[in-house]
Amino acid sequence: MTTGRYGADDPESYERPRRRTRPRTKDRPSFDDAVPGVVVTVDRGRYTCRLTEDGAPEDDPTVVTSMKSRALGRKGVVVGDHVRIVGDVSGDPGSLARIVLVDERRTVLRRTADDDDPVERVVVANADQLVVVTALADPEPRQGLVDRALVAAYDAGMDPLLCLTKADLADPEPVLAGYRPLGVPYVVTQRGADVSEVLERLTGRTSVLLGHSGVGKSTLVNALVPDAFREVGVVNAHTGRGRHTSVSALMLALPGGGWIVDTPGIRSFGLNHVDVAQLIEAFPDLHELTETCPRACSHGEGEPECGLDDAEGTEVDRVRSFRRLLASREAGEQHY
Repeated sequence: MTTGRYGADDPESYERPRRRTRPRTKDRPSFDDAVPGVVVTVDRGRYTCRLTEDGAPEDDPTVVTSMKSRALGRKGVVVGDHVRIVGDVSGDPGSLARIVLVDERRTVLRRTADDDDPVERVVVANADQLVVVTALADPEPRQGLVDRALVAAYDAGMDPLLCLTKADLADPEPVLAGYRPLGVPYVVTQRGADVSEVLERLTGRTSVLLGHSGVGKSTLVNALVPDAFREVGVVNAHTGRGRHTSVSALMLALPGGGWIVDTPGIRSFGLNHVDVAQLIEAFPDLHELTETCPRACSHGEGEPECGLDDAEGTEVDRVRSFRRLLASREAGEQHY
């Protein structure tokens, strides 16, 4: 069709296609043929997924590279997510599949960059245990990170496990004394030693390893999963800080069943997303003491008429340790 303004041979005489001329439909693809998998690592918009029902033997799983479908919109996909995948799921070199669905997450471990940062960052999904790895020396243990990691674990509904490394360099008792009243389970390791006790705590579970750079996470992963080949770093003699060797989270299958997620070393762990009023619920015995607290009581040190002040016997040390965890959230620390 032409208009009278231009001649028949003039390109401008033809009407341009109008927007939204394609008929809209409410029908959505069912993805009945989608294959289930779990995201094991993320790198620049590409998701490496291990298929969970591909018929391959456990020691020879199919691993595919995927991208996120546009249908997911802004929904994030992280390590540990259980997803549904369509497309080329052969795992052949150069193949690319699409993640079209993300299953509901059982747990979500979050952090913020700083305590005043409103943006939450999901560390990993669907883990049930947070392993806080800290060295007893080289670098020196930093209680601030341990406390904050425990707060994040309780907030996420995950079980905590304290893993103290390099016991050949220092006595673990001074560190353990601060967490024994809270009943935090722990394991102690040293360089070159047997890691069977650690493996026993991890087998059959999905565990996240979290800690500063240089504390020995990658060394521990290499001992637990011999073919992991995670790069091992050293601690700077001048700053006392480790060098980042793991640049992205990686989920690995344990030989006896279960998963571990090795995460990059962190320098800060913000807790802006944590509701301090709910933290007490992770400690049923202490929560019971707070039934008489006035409304809006934070249960911190110096709160008037706080029920935790009525603690007796062994509860006193437990309350003191709990309030230290609470203070780590409220203090607004950014470096520790």
